[in-house]
Amino acid sequence: MLKTSTRISTYWKIQLIGWITTSLYWGLSAFFTSSFIWKMGIIDLILDVLIGMTLTHLYRNFAIKKGWNKLNLKKLVPKIAFSILILSVLYMFLIVGKLYLVRLFILNDSPVSFVSFFKDAQLQVFITGIRLMSIWVLAYHLYHYSRLEIETVKENARLTVIIKEAQLNNLSAQLNPHFFFNSLNNIKFLVLENPDSARRAIDLLSELLRNSLNSNISRLIPLSDEINLVRDYLELEKIRFEERLQIKIEINPKVSKGLILPLSIQSLVENAIKHGIEKRKSGGFITLKIEEENNFLKISVQNSGKLSQEINHSGIGLNNLKERLLLQYNGNASFEMNQLEDDTVLATIIIPLQ
Repeated sequence: MLKTSTRISTYWKIQLIGWITTSLYWGLSAFFTSSFIWKMGIIDLILDVLIGMTLTHLYRNFAIKKGWNKLNLKKLVPKIAFSILILSVLYMFLIVGKLYLVRLFILNDSPVSFVSFFKDAQLQVFITGIRLMSIWVLAYHLYHYSRLEIETVKENARLTVIIKEAQLNNLSAQLNPHFFFNSLNNIKFLVLENPDSARRAIDLLSELLRNSLNSNISRLIPLSDEINLVRDYLELEKIRFEERLQIKIEINPKVSKGLILPLSIQSLVENAIKHGIEKRKSGGFITLKIEEENNFLKISVQNSGKLSQEINHSGIGLNNLKERLLLQYNGNASFEMNQLEDDTVLATIIIPLQ
């Protein structure tokens, strides 16, 4: 046989605890201030709990049906005020009626008429009803208002993440064609000048394409994968520039498993070739150095050349990198380019070590 769950929901637990506590408070007040009849006290407690729970539950269902839990405060406050008034009036009639009937049947005496009894008790009971219904209704809507605020914050955070993901994907999609076109232009020169080297360059470009496309699978990639991409790219450029390009790569083995943005180092190296080496008849050098510094990954690309306005506004490559660093690390990463002595430019990326 299937067992059915009989667990009481949190809502009903709170209802029972709240109204029983309120009724017990009244019972204790009566116990210490006047002659107390246990039978009457128990019946009063049960009926008080039933009346309170019935009225507030009916209000809850009505509020849900009308969608009041989704209203802003400006629209909700008048509805709450009117509802508290109606609930208090109903509470007054039910409680006074309960008091009259309990005393009539329990005490078995001949009390005054109901109208006289009602006139004597109505004001005190109505004020009690105003107080209790105000507490319950305000607590109920405050709970739902706080839940709505929490859900709104969560939804805004989720949308922010989705927007950030879309921006990063868009930037990556924008960067790859830019990189490929530059590589194809390099091969175009080699086809005319050195067909044998062009074949090797095509092999390198095939490897670059494969590695670069794979890097789009994840937002971050291992540093070792990025270095392999950079080595292939520099070898491709070495074929074109020959002795005009000197390359030096220094990497701390401890950080080789760190995670970085795909094509981040390659963008710096490509910029160094385009705005440094390519513009010098004698060529120059590129030095890539990667090390750990205060739990951050420091990536430095130093090259022959001069820092100019053209480099600072170099279009897709570096602007793309700056945006991706900002999106990925929420301002915890830095990127800067500086002119050093002896016609040398230094580009530095500092990111949290992951």
